[in-house]
Amino acid sequence: MCRTNWLALWRRIPLLPLHSSTSGQQATKKSKHEKRARKLRVRLKIGIDVFMTALLLCAMGYMLIGEETHEWIGCALFVLFATHHILNRNWWQHLRRGKYASVRIFQTGLNFLILLAMLGAMVSGVLLSRYVFDFDVTGLANFAHALHILSAYWGFALMSVHLGLHWGMLCGRLKIAVDKKKRPAWFVWLPRIVAFCIAAYGAVNIVRHDLFSYMFLQSHFVFFDAEQPVVLFLLDYAAIMGFWVWLTYYAQKLFNIFYQKRRTKK
Repeated sequence: MCRTNWLALWRRIPLLPLHSSTSGQQATKKSKHEKRARKLRVRLKIGIDVFMTALLLCAMGYMLIGEETHEWIGCALFVLFATHHILNRNWWQHLRRGKYASVRIFQTGLNFLILLAMLGAMVSGVLLSRYVFDFDVTGLANFAHALHILSAYWGFALMSVHLGLHWGMLCGRLKIAVDKKKRPAWFVWLPRIVAFCIAAYGAVNIVRHDLFSYMFLQSHFVFFDAEQPVVLFLLDYAAIMGFWVWLTYYAQKLFNIFYQKRRTKK
């Protein structure tokens, strides 16, 4: 009887570490799967944002690329914008949680303004459509035209500011990717000089393309230089976007310095 009990115990002992190692392996596989899914989700978000930015630049030159192409680009922008919000749905779920400091208030207000601008551009674009959609908007044509100009140019500026708020995170990832000991001397000052030159060229193009007159509806008709190649037009508007990104990025840095000094005084 005693031998049987010892034999039963001896058989059970090896099972304990095998069971724990199996559960440990399952947990490791699960964590690896979650990391891969998270990386894939981040890459998908970045890809959608890059593609949406490129389409936004193309949409700004609707007379140069053709009205039908402009309408299809607008439809693609709507799909990408909706997908962007679906992938970032956690932001909507956490709106009522946590405290609202000045930075969060600004970012939340900016996101809602971008949403309003995009909805205004989409609705007015559908009303004005001649190729993708076909609506009789005889009485609403002037209103839809003014709303489309207002929404498009404010949306372009607000999205550029939104990109500028996240530019520090992109720069931080780049710094992490490049080893600090292996960084050449030009790694710090050359990007700053290039960014300043792009921002300066963008500021000049804001005046040259008269963007403020469209943003404040001083002009209801957008002027395009038919002789300017599409590539140069896209470079001009990319520089304008770079100006808003540069301005937002350094304004955010100055605000953080001011905020930290204020906290240390307290």
